[in-house]
Amino acid sequence: MNNNDIFKKLRVALMLRDDQIIEILELVDFRMSKGEIGNFFRNQDHPNYIECGDQVLRNFLNGLVIHLRGTKENPKNPNDVIAIHRAEAKPKEFKKTATTNKPKVEFKPKTDFKKNERSSAKPAFNSKNKKTAPKIQVVEKVKFNNGKNKKS
Repeated sequence: MNNNDIFKKLRVALMLRDDQIIEILELVDFRMSKGEIGNFFRNQDHPNYIECGDQVLRNFLNGLVIHLRGTKENPKNPNDVIAIHRAEAKPKEFKKTATTNKPKVEFKPKTDFKKNERSSAKPAFNSKNKKTAPKIQVVEKVKFNNGKNKKS
């Protein structure tokens, strides 16, 4: 088992995306691009595969400790941080029918195609009923000369 395997397993177990890994590495002032991180997770046969060095894995683990536990001044609960990652990574769930395990997708039209039917609860729009509030000017108008001194 090499460093790439350990890095992959931590990424999957903690449900981390590449941008989150970049943020974790920046906690310990170690900067890498998203492409370089993606090369660590490639198959060994791929031409862009890069071997993960000890320094990268060490900095990631140190940053992960800060990310999960926080600092002495601002401690965190690691379970709360992991729960947030799980909530972000959760895909949309489909309703399953009782007889099959296939997801049941319900399609609902976005609009009703019924013509000329108005609800009596909602009156028609009338521009006379609308009260206009006085317009408040937030920023005063400024005349710009574009650096030219003009005598007026």
